Amino acid sequence: MKKLFALLGLVCVLLLPRLVLAEDAASAPGIAAPAAVVSAAAAPRLDSGATAWMMTSTALVLLMTIPGLALFYGGMVRKKNVLGTLMQSFAITAMITVLWMVAGYSIAFDTTGMEKGVINVHSFFGGLSKAFLYGMGKDSLTGSIPESVFMTFQMTFAIITPALITGAFADRMKFSAMMAFTALWSLLIYAPIAHMVWSGDGGFMWDMGVLDFAGGTVVHINAGVAGLVAALVLGPRLGYGREPMAPHNLTLTVIGAAMLWVGWFGFNAGSAAAADGRAGMAMAVTQIATGAAALGWMFAEWIGKGKPSVLGIASGAVAGLVAITPASGFVGPTGGLVIGLVAGVVCFWSATSLKRMLKYDDSLDAFGVHGIGGIVGALLTGIFAVESIGGTQGSLLQFMIQLKGTAITIVYTAIGTYLILKALDWAMGLRVTEEQEREGLDIALHGERIE
Repeated sequence: MKKLFALLGLVCVLLLPRLVLAEDAASAPGIAAPAAVVSAAAAPRLDSGATAWMMTSTALVLLMTIPGLALFYGGMVRKKNVLGTLMQSFAITAMITVLWMVAGYSIAFDTTGMEKGVINVHSFFGGLSKAFLYGMGKDSLTGSIPESVFMTFQMTFAIITPALITGAFADRMKFSAMMAFTALWSLLIYAPIAHMVWSGDGGFMWDMGVLDFAGGTVVHINAGVAGLVAALVLGPRLGYGREPMAPHNLTLTVIGAAMLWVGWFGFNAGSAAAADGRAGMAMAVTQIATGAAALGWMFAEWIGKGKPSVLGIASGAVAGLVAITPASGFVGPTGGLVIGLVAGVVCFWSATSLKRMLKYDDSLDAFGVHGIGGIVGALLTGIFAVESIGGTQGSLLQFMIQLKGTAITIVYTAIGTYLILKALDWAMGLRVTEEQEREGLDIALHGERIE
């Protein structure tokens, strides 16, 4: 804990005075508005280059869930639960695809009734005028790309977010309960948070000035906090802390982490919604932060435990990807480097010391990596943002705005997730039986096993 406070003190030192290197002060490339939403003021003219990049980015982000996250999580569970873990990611991908088309996209991005500076119900929830993608034709544009491409790109974000949560309750939730939880959570928690942050003028956190280029609050803090709540509501796995629960196949985990790393370029650079200099900078800082975080976790583990582990460096890389996500369109290489290093060390601490201290069973460290990493990235965005890159300069004021946005996300997600879980527990039960848990989810829930 003392080391954590020392680290936070270092961040404050970095804030006052703040150095802006020449590489960070270059002329502003690309669009200047926060990403994930293209300004409605943009000329309604199709840009084929931007469209091609966004179609590529959409495929890359889908790759992050299947097979990337599925393998990353699948390798970390015990052998008797591998197929069940893979099934969760695959089934979520299918279900959210349909739900996003039916209502999710409309709740997140319908701007009917929104007005800059005016707080009303539309500041928190989009309407249903876009339900079933009503009014979307082949010539409909969002900025300079087809709305169909923008919708599908955002769909892949809506897919991976609840899939991340499953890592927190791995090995013990009913498949039926997981499906019901995911459906309700995506419509009642994910889509409203996306609307508040990304829908444009009139969105609650958008008007506050919260910076989130590609999903620090919307995806990672959101999923991480929900995962922690789910882990607490379900309770620990049978034998947790007493029986060995080592990953059954770290080869799968490393392959999955590598796919996440590659796919993340679509996640971050794609959020520029253009093939321009801002997308290029987002790609560069993503790579830098990820490498820095992988090394930060590796050396922290090496010093603390005597040996650097394969699981550790893979987890560190993911922590860096998470932390740079909100900052990727706002910071330069220097900011990316610091954010990565801080995230690697802090997430190592949260996935080991914090978890032991508070005695919660976050099976695959969904909160430790995504929740904590997302918070680190969101807050440091307020310090290291460079005006010439994203239109906003890092400052104490922006840091406080980021802190408020983080707090709003945590509170809304924690309360909403808890209410959904308790309602489902009452209606259908959340957890498999003790016999099923000991037997393994593969055979108990799906009638299959790995030989």
